[in-house]
Parts: sequence; C-alpha cells; structure tokens
Amino acid sequence: MKIQSNNVLLLIQFLTLHSLIVLSASQDFDFFYLVQQWPGSYCDTQQGCCYPKTGKPAANFGIHGLWPNRNDGSYPSNCDSSNPFDASKISDLTNQMQSDWPTLACPSNDGLTFWGHEWDKHGTCSESVLDQHAYFSTALKLKTQIDLLNALQSEGIQANGEKYSLSDIKDAIKGASGYTPWIECNNDSSGNSQLYQIYLCVDSSASGFIECPVFPHGSCASSVEFPSF
Repeated sequence: MKIQSNNVLLLIQFLTLHSLIVLSASQDFDFFYLVQQWPGSYCDTQQGCCYPKTGKPAANFGIHGLWPNRNDGSYPSNCDSSNPFDASKISDLTNQMQSDWPTLACPSNDGLTFWGHEWDKHGTCSESVLDQHAYFSTALKLKTQIDLLNALQSEGIQANGEKYSLSDIKDAIKGASGYTPWIECNNDSSGNSQLYQIYLCVDSSASGFIECPVFPHGSCASSVEFPSF
C-alpha cells in the first residue's frame, strides 16, 4: 500500500511539474504577429501552388498564422507536444477557415495539415491565453477587423501585376487600420520582388491590434509587384 501511495505521489509531482513547464513555455511571449499572405504571390513562383480540394480560393489575403513573438525578435515554438492538433475541436470553424485560411501547398489537400502545423508550432505556445478552438477563432475574427485588400484598393493599389511603391502600400494599410504593417516580399519566377505577406501586431491577450514592438528581418525592393490571382 505504501509503495502504491508513493507511486501516486510521484505521478502527481510529475504532472504538476509538466503543467508548470507547459504554462511557463506558453507564457513566454510578448505579442502576436497576425500574418496574411497574398495567394497570387504564393503561386507566382517557380515552386508554384495547388488549389485546395474545395477549389480555387477567393482573390483575397488569407491567414498564414497567428504567431507568438517576443520583444527581442525571437519567438517560442512547438511548446506542448502533449496537446497536438485535433480537427474535431474546430469542426464548427472549418467552412470559414477554408475561405479565410486556405492552403495552397502541393499536393492539393483539405487544409488540415497546414492548420495542424500552425497549431503545433505556434498555437501551443499561446495556451495560457488561447485554447485550440480560441486560437483559430481569434485569428479569423482579427482578420475581419482590418480588410487589407480593400485598404489597398481604396488607394488605387490593385492586384493586376503592376508595380507599386512599397511606402504607398504601407501608408494605405496604416491609413485604413491605424497601425504600421511589416511587408514581406518574395520573388516571382522571373526574379521580380512581389508583395507576399503582411504582418500586423496583436497584444499578448490576443484582444486587439497594437503597434509592432519589433519587425522581422528582411526587406523588399522600393517598388513591388502586386500579382493577380
């Protein structure tokens, strides 16, 4: 009986220690990046793309992820292997995610691999604030609060393959949202710089947008293509 009691005590101590480790890791961030990508730029590269099984996504920015980040520019990742992605927990969000968080990876798929990667790598590091359902629903809600495509189109910046000033792109988004974005570019199959991803920052409680404490590394050309899709 004494041996059994000792085993129970050891198990409780182990679970407590594990919970503290997970909680510590999940709190180790200062803000989030909400990252949205332009599908035309994802597809217009030598790598190419594949449309989801549900068909070609709308010509709009789609969520890449909601990423916990630190003020020094570093970020936590893969914080809790004991809580893997479970598609059943977001079954009520699937339709909206297929629209607003589509996958373009090859071969064509239903998005679960993409969403699972985002949860396992980034979402598990925000468990002190967001459970699995809240992680995805919060990102979807934040996306609707700032319409990036409309912000650009309102300033005459169209997804038509033309080049636009990088500063004009930033000004258009800041003018519509009130927050300074960070722009990530990639190169098309001819090596031209193109508008790829837009980063906006969210506070550590994931309740609203803030000015970014720090921007990622990297740069774009002074003028970039905005390819059609």
